Amino acid sequence: MLDPVRFITNLSTGEMGYSVAREARRKGFQVTLISGPTSLTPPRGVRWVPIVTVKDLEAALKKHFFNHDVLFMSAAVGDFLPVTRSSRKVPRKKTLKVLFRQSPDLVGTLARRKGDRIVIGFSLETNDWLRRSRKKRLKKHLDGIVANHFRPGHNPFGKTRARVALIDSEGARVFRFGSKPALARTLIRWAAGLAGRSKN
Repeated sequence: MLDPVRFITNLSTGEMGYSVAREARRKGFQVTLISGPTSLTPPRGVRWVPIVTVKDLEAALKKHFFNHDVLFMSAAVGDFLPVTRSSRKVPRKKTLKVLFRQSPDLVGTLARRKGDRIVIGFSLETNDWLRRSRKKRLKKHLDGIVANHFRPGHNPFGKTRARVALIDSEGARVFRFGSKPALARTLIRWAAGLAGRSKN
């Protein structure tokens, strides 16, 4: 946040995370949904943890991660945070210089301490999306990563058709889905397969 009323954000709606939470609960799993501000309604039977900032998310993950078997990190966390935050609304100016610092790598930090847990991350790239996502999976020690490609004519945010690559240690598979709920069903099966593979 820049001041009490302005913040840096992106186009994420939370649709993917809520779809995964709803499908996991439908399958009978105990689910904790950590969510930033959104117009979506939390699924029934899901523990809902509302957050606003990256610091809030970090605290919630530390509290809940080790009580769960799988983490789907679909949160569109900003890569940069303002170094300073004004306690009052910044007056209108012709120009405003803002210094940013890199935000903490929350999923990578947790994945290094995951033990037998399965950690699945998400990536969004505008170019060379498969190579970059493969590299990110390895760097962050993820069991799998859901790679999205943002390009002209295809905005992957919200209630849109999904074209993603599911990347794990066995390679990358590209899928097309008619909806986020359809993708969520595949992700739950994928996580179960990764869990079974890790035990062999």
